[in-house]
Amino acid sequence: MDWFLANLPFVLELSGHHLYQSVLPLVLGLLISVPLGYLAWRLPSVRGVILSVSSVLYTIPSLALFVILPVILGTRILDPANLIVALTVYAIALLVRSVVDALESIDDGVRQAAVAMGYRPFRRFFAVDLPLAVPVLFAGLRVVSVSNISLASVGALIGIRNLGVLFTDGLLRHFLTEIVVGIVMTLVLALLMDFVLVGLEHLLTPWNRHRKARSKQVLVATTGPDNSGSGDSAGTARRPDAAETAVLHESL
Repeated sequence: MDWFLANLPFVLELSGHHLYQSVLPLVLGLLISVPLGYLAWRLPSVRGVILSVSSVLYTIPSLALFVILPVILGTRILDPANLIVALTVYAIALLVRSVVDALESIDDGVRQAAVAMGYRPFRRFFAVDLPLAVPVLFAGLRVVSVSNISLASVGALIGIRNLGVLFTDGLLRHFLTEIVVGIVMTLVLALLMDFVLVGLEHLLTPWNRHRKARSKQVLVATTGPDNSGSGDSAGTARRPDAAETAVLHESL
């Protein structure tokens, strides 16, 4: 504890580098994965190729990728860009399948209802498909965020400054306290990122917060106030169909 307090500015500096090196690949990976995942979902002929390539990318050893990227990119071996590109590759490898799964999780009846309401494919993707895919997509993002924060530590082996420096320095000096601080701070960053993603998902899916209230309103509107209090009628009341669901999502 004394070492941590005495070196708090140093630890916070490394944590800032670590967070930047983890979050930027997450954002870049998402921006690249969404069109790739949409293409794989939309065109079955290329789906197998895209998913297979993404799976192969994730099997590349991280340390080997960190070493070979300077040759490919023409960067210095100690350039943090090598780590960011490598983590972006791993993020894409995981997120492409998540995007496909997220788009497949949407009820096709909702898409048909959106088309019936006059939505063009481009507008429908951003106004209907992408918002409704958020819960499944963010489940994948949470996995990738933890993976990036963990893998970023490996960059310290090639001289990149982040929390991994505490591991390498602690091992060289046989100083367990420094290693423990590195582990704890890595866990703190992972929990912080997960908390942020959960909060962001909550903000992007307001219909989940109002689903019960709105469903009750639709139920009362379709069964009538006289029958809403009857046990038999409530048990057999008609559920809102896909068109009503699409209108409900659009109104929110």
